[in-house]
Amino acid sequence: MSSLFKTIAQTLALTAALGATGTASAQELKIGYVNGERVLREAAPAKAAQAKLEAEFKKRETELNDTGNRLRQSMEKLEKEAPTISEAERTRRQRELSEQERDFQRKRRELLEDLNQRKSEELAAVSERASKVIKQIFDQEKYDLIITEAAFFSPRVDITKRVIDALNAGK
Repeated sequence: MSSLFKTIAQTLALTAALGATGTASAQELKIGYVNGERVLREAAPAKAAQAKLEAEFKKRETELNDTGNRLRQSMEKLEKEAPTISEAERTRRQRELSEQERDFQRKRRELLEDLNQRKSEELAAVSERASKVIKQIFDQEKYDLIITEAAFFSPRVDITKRVIDALNAGK
């Protein structure tokens, strides 16, 4: 729903911009649209950030997967051996496995929290760079309005590729 409100707010801003031109026609306005999701998906800095995150978290993820597999195997082993072991031994091993499961789940949550935090940091850095590029294009090409969310837009106002190319060029 917030996306709808942003779109409405942008429409109102566009209407205000059109009204502010007074006698100028809408055709004299220079309007651009940037697809932020596409920028974060296709730009080289965004891809580099994704690769960096994957490398940073690969070891922890592998260790966690290995721990999960060992835990699953231990649970299966206990299930198979349950009829042949004493009640006390079964209870002890179930308790140990429950503790290991809780530890495993805690480590999984920590990994996800750390990954999400780092992902947010990396995306914020890419977004900031993209924002600077958009501002630079806005100033250099004398745009009246550049929006990043729209319900509908014409391909002739879409400057997303220029933003991506500028980011890829390191501008």
